[in-house]
Amino acid sequence: MAHEGVAELRDFLFLLLLCLTLLVEVLECAAAASQGLDSERDVVCPSVCRCDEDFIYCNDRGLSAIPPLPPSATVLYLQNNHIDNAGLPTSLEHLTTVRVIYLYDNELDDFPMHLPPSLRELHLQDNNIRVLPRAALARLPQLEKLHLDDNSVSTVSIEDQAFADNPRLRLLFLSRNHLSSIPSGLPASLEELRLDDNRISTIPTHAFRGLSSLRRLVLDGNLLANQRIADDTFSRLSNLTELSLVRNSLQTPPLNLPSAHLQRLSLQDNALIHMPRGSLDGMRRLQRLDLSGNNLTTLPRGLFRDLESLGQLLVRGNPWHCGCNLRWLYDWLEAKGNTITVRGLTCQSPERVRDMPLRDLTSQMDDCELAAAGGGGVGGAGSPGGGQAGSNRIGGAGVAASSTTLSPPQGSLFTLRSKRPGLGLPDTAMDYTLGSSGVGKNLALNVKPLSHDSIRVTWSVAQPSSSFRLSWLRLGTSAAMGSITETLVRGDRREYLLTALQPVSSYIICMVPLVSGSGSKGSMIGGDSDSDEAPVCAKAETSDPNLTEVDQGDDKGSEQITSLPLAGIIGGATAIVSLAFIFGIFCWYGHRAGRLSSRDHYNRSSSRKSKHYDDYIESGTKKDTTILEIRGPGFQMTPMAAREPLQPKPIREDYIIHTIFPSNGTGLYKPPNHVANSGYGTNRGYREGGIPDIDYSYT
Repeated sequence: MAHEGVAELRDFLFLLLLCLTLLVEVLECAAAASQGLDSERDVVCPSVCRCDEDFIYCNDRGLSAIPPLPPSATVLYLQNNHIDNAGLPTSLEHLTTVRVIYLYDNELDDFPMHLPPSLRELHLQDNNIRVLPRAALARLPQLEKLHLDDNSVSTVSIEDQAFADNPRLRLLFLSRNHLSSIPSGLPASLEELRLDDNRISTIPTHAFRGLSSLRRLVLDGNLLANQRIADDTFSRLSNLTELSLVRNSLQTPPLNLPSAHLQRLSLQDNALIHMPRGSLDGMRRLQRLDLSGNNLTTLPRGLFRDLESLGQLLVRGNPWHCGCNLRWLYDWLEAKGNTITVRGLTCQSPERVRDMPLRDLTSQMDDCELAAAGGGGVGGAGSPGGGQAGSNRIGGAGVAASSTTLSPPQGSLFTLRSKRPGLGLPDTAMDYTLGSSGVGKNLALNVKPLSHDSIRVTWSVAQPSSSFRLSWLRLGTSAAMGSITETLVRGDRREYLLTALQPVSSYIICMVPLVSGSGSKGSMIGGDSDSDEAPVCAKAETSDPNLTEVDQGDDKGSEQITSLPLAGIIGGATAIVSLAFIFGIFCWYGHRAGRLSSRDHYNRSSSRKSKHYDDYIESGTKKDTTILEIRGPGFQMTPMAAREPLQPKPIREDYIIHTIFPSNGTGLYKPPNHVANSGYGTNRGYREGGIPDIDYSYT
C-alpha cells in the first residue's frame, strides 16, 4: 500500500511540473507578442518630418523622395516639395492605415501608381499630371475625394471608363485643366463636380447621364453659349442644389434648369440680355440668385413668382431701366420686406432716377399707380393695358414696356421643336418676295446684317406710337421649323440690334406700331387685338463666319465717311510737318557740309595767296610753291633766291644744302658723348644725339 501511495504522489508531482512548464511557455509567448507590437508602435519618426501620433508632417521640406514612414500613419502631409514619380516608393502601398495624402504642389508628371489601397482622400493639385489611367485608379477602390486642379489633364487623356472601379467617389475637382468637354464615364456616386476654368464649349444631352446623385456643379470660366447647350442637359440632374455658370457667354439662362432642389444659381458675368418668363419657375427652394455683371435692363412680370425661399438677390452691374415696367418688382420687394437682401438694384435710366435704388422710388411708383388707375399706366398693378402718360411722369420720355419672349433669342443647337403662336407674320409656305426693307401705311422698316450672328433693324414712322412690337422668325427647311421671338420696343427708339442669331440663316423680321393701350400681355399673345395695321416685314440672311467680311468693311467705311474730312486734314497736316522737318534737316546738313568744304578751300587758298610768288623758285610744278623738304636725317633743302629778276622759265636752278643746327648748340654729327659712328646717315642720329623731335625742323 505504501508503495502504491508513493507512485501516485510521484505521478501527481510530474503532472504539476508539466503544467507549470506549459504555463511558463504561454507567458513567454504572450510577452514576446506584446513586445513585438510595442516595437511596431515605436517606429522612429523620419528625422526630416514631424509626427503627431498618426499625423505625419513632411510638407515644405524640399524633399525629392518620400522617406520611410511609420506603418501606423493615417494622414500624410507631403505638399510643397520637389517629389516626382521616381520619389514615390513602392512601400507606400503597404501602409494599410493611411486615409488621406496631400501631394499637391510637387513635380509629378503621371498619376501615382503605388498608393495605399485604403486611401479615402487624395490631393494632387498643382502638378503636371496629363493622363488618368484606369489601372492606377483601380488600385484605390475606397477613394471618395480626388483633387486634380491645376494640372494638364485633357479630355482625350482620360482613359475610357477611368472611374469605373471607384464606386465610392463623391467629389472630383478638375478645375484649371485642358478639358474641352465633359468627361465621360463619371461614377454615379458623384455628388460634387468642379470643371471651372477649362475650355468646355459644348454640352450634349448625354453629358450628365447617370449622375442623379450630383448636388453641386461648377462650370465657371468656360466657353459655353446657348447654342451649344442641349435643351435637356441639366434636367437630368434632379437632385442638384447648386449650379454655377459664371464667366461664360450665355445670353439667357439654359433651358429646363433643375428646379426641385436647386438652392443656389450663379449666372453673373455672362452676356444675359433678358430673363425669359418662366425660366425660374418651380424653384421654390432657391435661396441665392446672382445675376450680376450682365446686360439686363428689365425683368418680366412674374419671374419670381415661385421664389418663396429667396433670401439673396444680387443684380449689380446691370443697366437697369427703372420705369413702370419694374413696378411689379418694387411691389414684390416691398412684400418680402427684410426677409430678402438685395444688392445692386440701382437705376441707370431714366436720367431723373439715375443712381437711385429701386426701393427708394416710392413717389415715382405711386405715379405709376395713379396713371394705371386713370387708364394710362404702363405695367401697373392690375392694369390690363399700358399707355404713355405714366411713363412721362417718371422719366420724361417713353418707358419701355416689359418684354415678353416666347422662346430663347436663338434656337438651341439641339432644339427641333417649334413654337408658332398666332402672330401676324407672312405665311412662309407662300411665295413672298421679301427684301431688306418693307414699307407699310405708317411704318418703313429696314434690316441689315452686321455679322454672322447679328442683324440691325431700323425704322421710321409717319405718326408717333407708344411702342412697337418687333418679331423675328428663323426660317427652317419647312413651315413647321424655326421659332418666333418677339419683344416690345419703346416708342422713342428707331433701331434695334438682334444678336446671337444662327449663322448662314434666313430671318423674317416684322414690326407693327402699337397704339396706346395695346401693349398688354393679352395683346402680345393674341395677335389680332394689337393693332389694325398689318405688320411690315423684311428678310435678311446672316453670313458665314468663315468667310471674309469685306462687305462689312465697306459698310463700316460708308458709315464713317463723315469723319473722313477731319481725319484727312489731320493726316495731311502731319505729313506736311514731317516732310518740312526732314527737308530742314537735309538742308541744314548740306549747308553745314558746304560751309566746311568752302572753309577748307578758303584756308588753303588764303595760305597760298599769303606767300608771294617770287619768294621761291618753282619746284617742278606751279601748283606747289611750298618749301621742299627731304625727310632724311638732319637735312633740309630750300630753294636759293635768284640773283637775277624772276624769269618765266628759269634755265638753271641752284640749291645749297644747309646743316640744321639744333637750338641747344649741339651738332648733328657730333653727339655730346662723342660716340663714333653715332648715326651718321641714319634716322637715329638726331635722336641719339639728344635732339628732341620738336627741333627737327629748326633752321
